[in-house]
Amino acid sequence: MRVDIISIFPEYFAPLDVSLMGKARERGILDIHLHQLRDWTHDVHKTVDDTPYGGGPGMVMKPEVWGEAVDAVIEQGRACGQDALPRLIVPTPSGRPFTQAVALEYAEEPWLLFAPARYEGIDSRVVAEYGERLRADEVSIGDYVLAGGEAAVLVMIEAVGRLLPGVLGNARSVADDSFAPGPMANLLEGPVYTKPPVWRGHEVPEVLLSGHHGKIARWRRDQALRRTLAMRPELVARLDRDELDKHDLRVIEEFEEQRREGTSRQTP
Repeated sequence: MRVDIISIFPEYFAPLDVSLMGKARERGILDIHLHQLRDWTHDVHKTVDDTPYGGGPGMVMKPEVWGEAVDAVIEQGRACGQDALPRLIVPTPSGRPFTQAVALEYAEEPWLLFAPARYEGIDSRVVAEYGERLRADEVSIGDYVLAGGEAAVLVMIEAVGRLLPGVLGNARSVADDSFAPGPMANLLEGPVYTKPPVWRGHEVPEVLLSGHHGKIARWRRDQALRRTLAMRPELVARLDRDELDKHDLRVIEEFEEQRREGTSRQTP
């Protein structure tokens, strides 16, 4: 997969040289190219922003600079043998939520182009322009505001990159992820343990030491259900009840009963 990133802080992406992403780059699985947005400015101050029309606080990133940058990066990619156009991704708090399903969707793409903004964002005409020429997505990694989009790009590249074949040592790790498609979809991953069996008085659950794969699978699903009920109850509401067995329903019922009892005890 080819990944291009245009930013006024390309040095922000040094973490992509380490750990799994660094190894993926060394192996040629991820081909990441960093570009300094200011290289496409034409004034002595290398200006990339201006005051917003209509007034208001902050500055807005200029469309002509971004337009030249995106066009040039696309030309570079095509010259390097990319047949299709890239998928343009613009991080913004007002975009569609970035989820595991979106990460899986992006992992199928041969070429991603990230445009992280600063200040109050990029002039909206940029997304409108490239939305007509290629696929352009505005994406949010959460309901909060960052100083810039670079951190969001790091999050997305790591989420997407680890899904690429050959990046993880054990391909089953992806299948066992929270939010992964399959029988555990919409469930958070449960607690995990390793050696020693007892640490500071805390024991590993006995079932995990039993070697009984069926019981272990059942325990892990129960724990995933309980953790999701506690941390993200709205995800449980999305579960297809037809795909839940009697044991699942009993775990949910018991949890809800305990929560009701706890609430009633707290009520004066």
